[in-house]
Amino acid sequence: MTDVAVLTPDPADPTYSTLWPGVLDRLGEALAMAGITARPTPWTDHVENARALMDYPLVLPLLVWGYHQDHDRWLQACTTWAEAGAPLANAAQTVRWNADKRYLARLSEKGVAAPRTIFADHVDATVLEAAFAATGAETLIVKPTVSGGAWRTLRVTAGDPLDMALANAPVGGTMIQPYLKAIETEGETSLLYFGGELSHVVNKRPGAAGEFRIQTQYGGQYQALDAAPQGALDLAERTLAAIDEDLLYARIDMTLNDDGDWVLMEAELIEPDFYLAAAPDAGARFGQAVRARLERKA
Repeated sequence: MTDVAVLTPDPADPTYSTLWPGVLDRLGEALAMAGITARPTPWTDHVENARALMDYPLVLPLLVWGYHQDHDRWLQACTTWAEAGAPLANAAQTVRWNADKRYLARLSEKGVAAPRTIFADHVDATVLEAAFAATGAETLIVKPTVSGGAWRTLRVTAGDPLDMALANAPVGGTMIQPYLKAIETEGETSLLYFGGELSHVVNKRPGAAGEFRIQTQYGGQYQALDAAPQGALDLAERTLAAIDEDLLYARIDMTLNDDGDWVLMEAELIEPDFYLAAAPDAGARFGQAVRARLERKA
């Protein structure tokens, strides 16, 4: 068996303590099928020194949940790992830029379809009123540019008391998008890639009427699809071509806009859930991709 490191959450952060161990177990089972042992280690143990990570042929930052709440330390860690040449997959430089969703603007400039997005250094009533005027939307989604798991994500409708809405608003860098109703009716579709090849497709829908968050902690329902709709596949391939990096794994999340066109919501290259509970057969493909990467590096 070959040991690889899997970076896990800060032990001092209890936010995901009931969720991530189950995901680690599924990842461990997938890797074991390829003769690989997953060795968990908190990412926060390696912020200033990457020496312990250099003992592994591969480091997978697949469970660094909560990094968005400790972004400065995350950036420091990425710098440490990059300077040391730590064997991260995906690379330290990649997981650094992918932590800030301003990358959507760069991908849009390369022809990747995304919802209209307004980026701001902060959010207040004036910023929201300007966003309503600029987009013509009746409802907006407001969230931090550095976020995860719908953290501090708001849905604000024109006429809502803004003071109440802003009580839980993002602090600092913010992105504002028109609310896409397809999230409720069609859900969000994720295309999972391992070693550059499409592995599986999962549709995620809110679990309750009127809910817009699709994460499991909010009741989200996940279902594997037999195949990706052609438009979704085209968008995913265009996104990966625009990123143009050597990725061991990628999850490309998208939904339909109000015109019925596929638009990119997120290209998750750091710590995506692969939804192996919904698509257990995909675990073997992930294990094979990791084994192939190890053999390439040998």
